[in-house]
Amino acid sequence: MVRPLARLLNNYWVSLIPQEEKQFLDGPRSRVREFAFLLKVVLEFIKGFRALHFIGPCVTIFGSARFKEDHPYYHITQSLAASISKLGFTILTGGGPGLMEAANRGAKEAKGYSVGCNIILPFEQHPNKYLDKWVNIKYFFVRKVLLSKYSYAFVVMPGGVGTLDEFFEALTLIQTKMTAGFPVVIMCKAFHLKLIEHFELMIKEGTISKDDLNLFLFTDDIPEAVEYIKINAIDKFKLRKKAPTKPSFIFGERK
Repeated sequence: MVRPLARLLNNYWVSLIPQEEKQFLDGPRSRVREFAFLLKVVLEFIKGFRALHFIGPCVTIFGSARFKEDHPYYHITQSLAASISKLGFTILTGGGPGLMEAANRGAKEAKGYSVGCNIILPFEQHPNKYLDKWVNIKYFFVRKVLLSKYSYAFVVMPGGVGTLDEFFEALTLIQTKMTAGFPVVIMCKAFHLKLIEHFELMIKEGTISKDDLNLFLFTDDIPEAVEYIKINAIDKFKLRKKAPTKPSFIFGERK
């Protein structure tokens, strides 16, 4: 009974995915349709660039959409985001509920700037009410680029597959020096215990080097996390407050 029900629910969610998306994943299509899809991706990037151009230096916080307001992880995320916001950073999240909401809420309550890059999904995801600004993005890979592009640090809170995907995407770019050596903080050590063990296994097997552990900080301590970001982002990159760039009417921009 359980398996047929699960299959039915899965088929329901898949049916909500636009037909275009399902056809794209089926493999090669006509050159005209592939080019049309490419244009849509470019337009998504342009929409994201225009929306986020004026948000300033950010710290991106990744985390699950499924933890509610009464969960300890929610309060930890909220407090951490508030402390980071007081350093002068914009708090950038995926814009949805759960720990993303907690991060945006912490920034808002600390009088900081709170921004979301929301993914359009058939379920679970919708912009939270603590956002000063947000943009809705159709494609996950476009969203991941935008979450990385404007950030000088990354914080990984407890989460699921999506959170790990975003974390390893950012870490891979840093490890391979495709981006600068921005600080990465992994909060809540008990939740991430198996992840820590897996990193140790990768070192033992030689798939990563021991020095790669210096690319991130595992901690439960909010002041330690904030200080780590301050030293490895603000001090390292000599970040200073700049006069805000003025929007250009030529590009239809506005703050």
